Amino acid sequence: MSVPFPRHAVIREVGLRDGLQSIRTILPTASKEAWIRGAYAAGLRELEVGSFVPAHLLPQLADTAQLVAFARTLPGLFVSVLVPNLRGAQDALASGADLMLVPLSASHAHSLANLRKTPDEVVAEVARIRAARDASGAKTLIEGGVGTAFGCTLQGHVDPDEVLRLMQALLDAGADRVSLADTVGYADPHMVRELFARAVDIAGDRFWCGHFHDTRGLGLANVHAALETGVTRFDACLAGIGGCPHAPGASGNVTTEDLAYMLGSMGIDTGIDIGRLLALREDVAGWLKDETLHGTLWRAGLPKTFPAQPAGAAA
Repeated sequence: MSVPFPRHAVIREVGLRDGLQSIRTILPTASKEAWIRGAYAAGLRELEVGSFVPAHLLPQLADTAQLVAFARTLPGLFVSVLVPNLRGAQDALASGADLMLVPLSASHAHSLANLRKTPDEVVAEVARIRAARDASGAKTLIEGGVGTAFGCTLQGHVDPDEVLRLMQALLDAGADRVSLADTVGYADPHMVRELFARAVDIAGDRFWCGHFHDTRGLGLANVHAALETGVTRFDACLAGIGGCPHAPGASGNVTTEDLAYMLGSMGIDTGIDIGRLLALREDVAGWLKDETLHGTLWRAGLPKTFPAQPAGAAA
């Protein structure tokens, strides 16, 4: 059953982590800080700035601690990082990040390929992370993100009941928030509406975020379906970069600027100044000139009927 569309929604910009880890270019720290400043000026108030993984595995994200420190200087900015294990969580706690996302794949095959752990082993790791967080006295939130929630390029079908079992297991293990991700772009709006409605029934206000990929052109349609279930926070990436190494041909994440436009056009306030967001997109395109970028709003521009400054946008 659908619910009335919300008056407000939040876009979490994940390009600095999910986007950059999937491309060859190693962006200088100064450019990343400029990205953070530009996103903040455009009204974005939630950013995923990196991941605490060994630098030799992801040199693109080796400066995550420095970026967290920089982002925390901006008033009201909620700073997220990804952590794959307890070691990464300890670094995240030391950095002072507001939230650490622990990824779990509902696909057994993808979990082993991506994290070298079974899904239930990841749940056990979350319990250890929760214990470490509580012992440290830190206020960093723990988000358990269930990926391949709609299918997997390695395993194929993923049972929705297994997705929800693992989501509940993450909450039981101590995750403060949970989210669902269409990691390989298999979802359609009907699938999203069905699974997200069940997830919200289980997790309530602890359901934090929807993460969609536009691999088959359904990213925004899937966001629309999630909105119908009452979900109001979504991951997105400027210029649609990002993706999954186990999803051949994936075109990356939902594009931040296209998502902001769709929500604004629907009368849903995001606090984002799209003009400034498009200017930042031009900067990102310059920094990543050798990479394939995506999105449509930057080509067509805003229609004359679109309000120049959405209510609540940053000055």
